[in-house]
Amino acid sequence: MDTVSNGGFLQFSAGGILSPLPGDLARDYGPCDYDIRHNLNAQYVYQLPVKVQNRLLGSALNGWQVSGTVFWHSGIPFSVMSTPYSANGNGIVNGSGPQFASVVPGVPLYEHNPIPGVTQPGTVQWLNPDAFVSTVDPSTGACSGGDSPKNCQFGNLGRNALRGPNFAWSDFYLTKSFPLSEHVKLRFDTQFFNVFNHSNFGLPSMVLAGIPGKPATQTGFGALTYATSPPTGLLGVGLGGDSTPRMIAFQLRLEF
Repeated sequence: MDTVSNGGFLQFSAGGILSPLPGDLARDYGPCDYDIRHNLNAQYVYQLPVKVQNRLLGSALNGWQVSGTVFWHSGIPFSVMSTPYSANGNGIVNGSGPQFASVVPGVPLYEHNPIPGVTQPGTVQWLNPDAFVSTVDPSTGACSGGDSPKNCQFGNLGRNALRGPNFAWSDFYLTKSFPLSEHVKLRFDTQFFNVFNHSNFGLPSMVLAGIPGKPATQTGFGALTYATSPPTGLLGVGLGGDSTPRMIAFQLRLEF
């Protein structure tokens, strides 16, 4: 828990902005931008217990080994914001601080089915747009319901109150060694990166809330639009979502 992650200077500081109101630092107190509550990393190796006595068949069937890696962690947190005020300058004056949206009581926060008029083609819905209301109406730029002290209030959400999707990744390897001499062997590997071809998405790109009942103010809200970079891969790591589909590679290596 913190009020700003990495001092506000590094990549995990997008949601950690100074409090907009003096004495209201508690508004920004929430999970770290990189808070991962549950994390599992596992590796396994298993020698298949096949022992064929026939020399010809044994050279083909004996000595196979399976191995792999498993990565799983829960989603990282993020914030839902109000649309910035842009009408006549008499509404919310917020400096550099965040304008958090408000939660609609009794409405589920998450919605994973496409929503007509909101979910855009090629994206996956994650948040329920009707669960959040912006203080500012995006269609007018003024406070929803008109500019007044009653309507121009900061939302009741805090920093990093929502969670993104979980991450799951598994690689699988099938290995066989062929002895060529006492000190030389030929090793054959079949490598499956992301063996289950599971899609892993980043955080929603559009987190500015709209007004429930006005789909035009909610277009694209809370949708997943890009894949995350995997921890392993045929092409290496840190390459973004382009390397996330299942990839299969065959490797032949001479060991001595």
